[in-house]
Amino acid sequence: MFIQTESTPTPATLKFLPGQTVLELGTADFPSADTAGASPLAQRIFAAGHVTGVFLGGDFITVTKAEDANWDHIKPAILGAVMEHYQSGQPVMGDGQTASSGHAEHSGEDAEIVIQIKELLDTRVRPAVAQDGGDITFHGFERGVVYLHMQGACAGCPSSTLTLKMGIENLLRHYIPEVVEVRPVAA
Repeated sequence: MFIQTESTPTPATLKFLPGQTVLELGTADFPSADTAGASPLAQRIFAAGHVTGVFLGGDFITVTKAEDANWDHIKPAILGAVMEHYQSGQPVMGDGQTASSGHAEHSGEDAEIVIQIKELLDTRVRPAVAQDGGDITFHGFERGVVYLHMQGACAGCPSSTLTLKMGIENLLRHYIPEVVEVRPVAA
């Protein structure tokens, strides 16, 4: 098994490409070892040490390291954990656990607008940010303001505010006149 790695815009985060499907559908975000119980793969990666976050996508794994850790020292252990997991035959997600589509549910008078927002996010935004090892999902819409949740490499990315304001906000405002602003939300 050959696992490639790619840097992301966030220096503390690396993208691991195992060369096979990680999740069939959706994504899974584990911002700490305490939250990794649903995924044997995430548990192994956290056990490698000095890992502060694991994000699983369709064909990639994004790992965030502790500030005081050096990639040269911890990357071999993470590569070993990923390889060991795939050789074990265990599922990526535990029994009965599923990945999330990521988007929050929304109903009410703005339901049609929210459908348009989610469609634009899914077709134009999410594929682009997945290239950098992250994800951006819909969290809410209220009085013209779209609230988005940033995950994986996007969560700590130095250019995330610029991406939100100049990229995503401009895109949504162009196609959906009811959108006035885009704001990030914490996990």
